[in-house]
Amino acid sequence: MVSDRIRQYIEAKGISYYAFENSLGASRGSVSKAVKDNKSMGSNVLEKIIALYPDLNPTWLLTGQGEMLTSGEGTPPAVKTFRLKTDVSVLSQQIPLYELEASAGIVPLFVNNASLQPVDHISIPHLPKCDGAVYVTGDSMYPLLNSGDIIMYKIVNDIANSIFWGEMYLLGIDMDGEEYITVKYVQRSERDGCIKLVSENPHHQPKEISMDKIRAMALVKASIRINAMM
Repeated sequence: MVSDRIRQYIEAKGISYYAFENSLGASRGSVSKAVKDNKSMGSNVLEKIIALYPDLNPTWLLTGQGEMLTSGEGTPPAVKTFRLKTDVSVLSQQIPLYELEASAGIVPLFVNNASLQPVDHISIPHLPKCDGAVYVTGDSMYPLLNSGDIIMYKIVNDIANSIFWGEMYLLGIDMDGEEYITVKYVQRSERDGCIKLVSENPHHQPKEISMDKIRAMALVKASIRINAMM
């Protein structure tokens, strides 16, 4: 069945059903339910899959003949890791993917992640150890990160003494009593007790903030981009 071959492809590529459905513009659970129940999928869905995933062999998908993957390049998802020299890769890990809307910010996510239900799990061999993953919003790190990309992070517990200057971080910042969530490079500031937040996007100006405004912080270890071809 085509649905079973879709399952094989998703598992081979390490794509979560949630991210796969998002990339197709399909409703949540539509693909995973069809795969689970071994049901057929509409031609419009199959056309989107073939268009969005050029490394997937259409003949294999529809008939089961030939190899799963084509010999061409452009394999989605694109995975980029941000490693330190001290990183030790993990052969296999299940990284929970969370919705920030459900957790109401990264502070409760970091504190109560054991009680939160992830939307899915990501498994990519030989990544550095990660505590979780979330979707990126905004364009401050464009073109390195797009809105909708997934970042995988390692929580920083000792913020005052554990910053690797110049690295990329996921931060929760107190802005007039509300949590502002952002992804930035963190650099030293010439002002005592402050850090400088720098964007990849040149249209965003660097900003200095007081260290005591940081509610939560995590080092970005990897990112995933679903390469969509329109």
